[in-house]
Amino acid sequence: MTRQRLFTALVPPAVVRRELAEVAPQLTGTRPVPEESLHLTLRFIGDCDAGRRDRMIEALERVRVEPFVLPVAELGVFPSRGAAKVVWAGVGGGHTRLFQLRKQVDEALLSVDLTLDVHHFQPHFTLARLGENYDAKELAAFLGRRAEFEAPPFRVGEFHLLASEPGAGAAPRYEVVRTFALEKREGTAGTREARPTSS
Repeated sequence: MTRQRLFTALVPPAVVRRELAEVAPQLTGTRPVPEESLHLTLRFIGDCDAGRRDRMIEALERVRVEPFVLPVAELGVFPSRGAAKVVWAGVGGGHTRLFQLRKQVDEALLSVDLTLDVHHFQPHFTLARLGENYDAKELAAFLGRRAEFEAPPFRVGEFHLLASEPGAGAAPRYEVVRTFALEKREGTAGTREARPTSS
């Protein structure tokens, strides 16, 4: 099996992805993320062979966090100083269990590979990427108009291991490798295969 470029993420329901896609800036020099590809990255892993991937899946099956409701609110850019490269939507005040989930995911992955970079976590949905020719004033005006942005909160009852693959255009295609339920029912493994997040 070929190597896969992996990461763990939350994928919001269709109604939330729709609102995120609608608020994404259609401005000079911006490349909006396709609606079906919108997600919140928990941890980037990188290139994995099948053996390393399978060991990570086994470790991630042990993650235990109570399901929770996550708000979706606020827009911003990365980096916050200098030329912006990404427009994002945040999670407002977030939820304690989101950070518990991220911590457990990191611990599970580090039990397989201690070299992983578990850098600072700022949860967000990437809405658009910016080219060198974007108009800073136009972008600032857009952010000002959307200062009170909110999308529907959603229940987080699972997370995913995703593989990033080259798409037909500039945007990558994300395939769900495995889905992990946060609520583990007695007598079940708590994981399942799932469909791709884009086509």
